[in-house]
Parts: sequence; structure tokens; C-alpha cells
Amino acid sequence: MAKKITYFCLLCGMMALALPAWGQKLDSNLVQFSGLVIDGSDDRLIPVPYTNVYIKGKGRGTYSDLKGFFSIVAHKGDVIRFSTIGYKTVEYTIPLDLKEDRYSLVQLMTQDVVNLPETVIFPWPSRDHFRLEFLAMDVTPELQKRAAENLAQETLKKAEAGVRYDGDENADYYLRKQASNYYHYGQMPPMNIFNPIAWGKFFKSWKNGDFKKKE
Repeated sequence: MAKKITYFCLLCGMMALALPAWGQKLDSNLVQFSGLVIDGSDDRLIPVPYTNVYIKGKGRGTYSDLKGFFSIVAHKGDVIRFSTIGYKTVEYTIPLDLKEDRYSLVQLMTQDVVNLPETVIFPWPSRDHFRLEFLAMDVTPELQKRAAENLAQETLKKAEAGVRYDGDENADYYLRKQASNYYHYGQMPPMNIFNPIAWGKFFKSWKNGDFKKKE
């Protein structure tokens, strides 16, 4: 009985020594893939923040931070796709012959700006239909008065205050705020106290009585 216990302990010890080597063999293809995403359109080399770093075909990824840095665990041979708004999508394949479990990359992105042609939208199928509807339109003084009241500045301001932003407007506002932050990235933003245009608007509003208390 004592010999069986001794053999069992030796077997467990050998398996415990073999498990780390086996796990290391299974994870030998894992790579800590990190690097920088930079705008390579000119010589300034500005970081490209919030770039999507996606492992193609595996449904997972990450994104670069405000300084363009990213880091993700991948496998050797994985295809990494870099994509963001305003830049061309780039793919990079991690080499299969890596000897280390870490790999760094500086990925250059090229701006991709497309100018779309002007589109004019009409509520009628053609200009001829619009002409017929316009000629048949009722333009009585009562309707003109009602239209003038609806287009008054006070009415438009009340309507603007009561209408909420939709998804596109919220996204546009968020992107414009980000663009404003990027414009002054690395330096202090200008103060309007030294801006003569801002002072001019202030004096004009003061003369118009915009700062008076409204009852």
C-alpha cells in the first residue's frame, strides 16, 4: 500500500512539472501587439486617436487612445485592420516567425477625403410639378400673416428651445467638440478675454439690451 502511494505521488509530481511546459507550448503563438497610429499624410506625424484596431475574422479588437497608442493580445499570423473616419483602412499581418511574445508597430494612416457632388432635394418629382403647385398655391393675406408669425425670430427661438437633437446632430456636436480639442492639442486654448471680436460682440449685446433682466 505504501508503494502505491509513493508511485501515485511521483506520478502527480511529474504531471505538475509537465503542465507548465504544455501550457507554454499552447500559448507560444500569443503576442502582445502594441504600437502607435500616426497620420502619415505630411511631415507633422500627428497621432490619430480612437482608431479601431480589429483582429480580422475573430470578432474582437480595441482602439487607440488620445495619443494614438494601442495594445492588444493577438496570435502570430493574425491580420490586424486599422480603420477610422477620414482615413483609408489599412491591414497588417503579424509575422509568423516571431521569436518573442511582444511586437511593436508604428502604423501610418493616410487621409481619405471624398467630395460628394451637390444634391438638391425637391418635394416634387420635377421642376414642372413644382411650377404647377406653386402657381396653384393659395397666398391669401391670412396665410401670409400666419407664415410671417411662424418665421418670426421669437417664434423660431421658442421652437429651437423645445426641439431636442436627434442622433445625427448629437454625433455631429460630439465630433465638433473633439475637433476643437484636437485643434489646441498640446497647448493652452486661447482666452476670449484677449479676443477683440469677442469684446465687440459683448458691447453689441450690451447695447441691444440682451443682458437686461426679463420679466
